[in-house]
Amino acid sequence: MPLRVRAGKIVDRQEREVRLRGVCIGGWMNMENFINGYPGSEHGVRAAMTDVLGESKAHFFFERLLDHMLSEADLAFLKSLGCNTVRLPLNYRQFESDSAPFQYLEAGFTRLAQAVSCCEKQGLYVILDLHALPGWQNPDWHSDNGSRQALFWANQQCQDRFVALWEELARRYHGNPTIAGYNIMNEPVTGVPRGRFVHRYRSNWAPLNAIYRRVSSAIRKIDPDHILFLEGDLYSQRFAELDPPFAENLVYSSHNYNSAGFGPGPYPGTFPSWSGPGNEYWDAEKQQQSFEQQEGTRFTRQHDVPLWVGEFGSVYNGIPEQVPDRLHALDDQLTVFERNAAHWTLWTYKDVGTMGWVMPRQDSEYMQRIDRLLGLKRKLGTDAWAGWLPKGEVAKLIDQAAELAAEAINDPDLPASEFAPHLRQAALDGFFGGLLQPVYAQAFRGLSENDIDRVLSSFAFANCRKNEGLLGIVKRHLPAQ
Repeated sequence: MPLRVRAGKIVDRQEREVRLRGVCIGGWMNMENFINGYPGSEHGVRAAMTDVLGESKAHFFFERLLDHMLSEADLAFLKSLGCNTVRLPLNYRQFESDSAPFQYLEAGFTRLAQAVSCCEKQGLYVILDLHALPGWQNPDWHSDNGSRQALFWANQQCQDRFVALWEELARRYHGNPTIAGYNIMNEPVTGVPRGRFVHRYRSNWAPLNAIYRRVSSAIRKIDPDHILFLEGDLYSQRFAELDPPFAENLVYSSHNYNSAGFGPGPYPGTFPSWSGPGNEYWDAEKQQQSFEQQEGTRFTRQHDVPLWVGEFGSVYNGIPEQVPDRLHALDDQLTVFERNAAHWTLWTYKDVGTMGWVMPRQDSEYMQRIDRLLGLKRKLGTDAWAGWLPKGEVAKLIDQAAELAAEAINDPDLPASEFAPHLRQAALDGFFGGLLQPVYAQAFRGLSENDIDRVLSSFAFANCRKNEGLLGIVKRHLPAQ
């Protein structure tokens, strides 16, 4: 019998309360540029690798990368820390091709099944997270979007494919007690293009509520038991007009990143506000206030349903002087979650040095091969998630262009303070990131399959270094083993 919801709590088959605590495995079956080290979108870099290496070697490259990104050794390590849950972000392209919709790729399901089996062996619950949807549910790189357009909301076939894929997953996993539940859709953003401006964001609640009801009904016809995890709009922040719980076994998820976790600067301290113009002072009291004010917190309390903070975390970017303050902010945030009995999964387990629990060593062959590319990414500012790194000349020019545009348009409904970050993401992450994809591919030209496997083994757990400071914070908030 899978986990289920009773009286506002998640319980097991013996009706014992279960608190889900763990980590997201980003960069695995949904790759991301700052996690894996490449520039731009996943589908773009896969195309560039095919052009440079050929179809066979490119396919081998990505299969071996996934093999090394997550193995039984990684899962055993997570269990040893005290985690009981892993969230597995999934890209629809692992299971279905755009050229053959509704025809499923067995290789993707096989890989997922192997990971679930390893989690079962380690006693870890799994949350299946559909992170990238056909047509893109949000405008950002983490939905494998290179266009900055969220087409999912107005495209009937994309919605049909989304529902059908969940039906297929439900057929394969109904009754499986290792699966904690289905995270239906990661970080929907319904109000684009003007909705990109957070300060003036207007949700389009009708299609979000409709698709949640439709996919939930479709899953329930096949799998009546598993928990369904539903996220709010605007990257899981807005819940104001989300339909009240309409079925049993629903859990709601907010994503709780904040400026104190990103910095830069000392914590406690003052940081630019993410919810409006000006600055805010962040300390432990502010962390509690922020949690109380989150729409997800208010929604779940109002309806007496569990809250799962599906993503949060601090960004270090390999800059030693930033680490203690970012860890302090994260420690205070975790204290708030524990005090309020929230379920949580940190973002992210493994990456090339931005915020991971473990990462390839700097002297590893993979990191050495992409060293020039990483330098170009920093110089051109192509990774939006590392946006507070010292700006190069290109990023400064983008800021100047944004200022000129804001002055010329002079529209009070368009917040000028947000022009620059959105222009940077469109021009630098999107356009320049795409230009750098062949540079990434060239780093692996001429390698044999044995060579490729050796290079990618830099990601194998045995070859990674641990972020000991971060792990120390995490372990303080996990049950002792």
